Amino acid sequence: MTTQNLSLHHIVRESSLKENAPLLILLHGYGSDENDLFSFAAELPEELFIISVRAPQAMQPYGNAWYTIDFDATGAKWSDDEEAKQSRDLIAKFIDEATAAYPVNKDNVSLLGFSQGTILSYGVALTYPKKVKNIIALSGYINPAILPEDVETKDYSNLNFYCSHGSVDQVIPVDWARKAPVFLKSLNIKHQYSEFPVGHGVAPQNFYALKEWLNKLL
Repeated sequence: MTTQNLSLHHIVRESSLKENAPLLILLHGYGSDENDLFSFAAELPEELFIISVRAPQAMQPYGNAWYTIDFDATGAKWSDDEEAKQSRDLIAKFIDEATAAYPVNKDNVSLLGFSQGTILSYGVALTYPKKVKNIIALSGYINPAILPEDVETKDYSNLNFYCSHGSVDQVIPVDWARKAPVFLKSLNIKHQYSEFPVGHGVAPQNFYALKEWLNKLL
């Protein structure tokens, strides 16, 4: 169901808890929508209050994007980092709105992103570490251009990341994803990194692993 007139269109699955529920926000990838990752909801713990959000840029003929990706004639990709920062800040604003509007615990907010949604999950967590706690980063990478300049001195002690990638991902090279655990370790941020023998997607064993990781933290 969809409720509340907040800044981003979204659908929710209510928690089995009537108040103070742990909140999980789902952020889809480029060209998708809020229904994509929402299919995970039925398989996740019932105490989670789950919100799946639609990215703000409508694409033609269908789908949505968090920011523009331009493909040049050589096949290279160029990301609009200013748009990415705007979406990063919009997600941070949405977290505040959602924790005020729904019966959830503002000190127990998790993000689950896929691809472009993961890039922004990293951006939100590393820019606004007090707003989130756990981050599930699937098939994405850390874009330094959308991180704050004071990343070396921020307090990230409350953050915990589960990062995974397909070892034969044809959309986002696995080498890009492998930089994430190195970066997180350099900042003493708790994290787990896994690879699975798939392309740009979430293998069943990957979903099982992230579910097990999340269960331990609830």
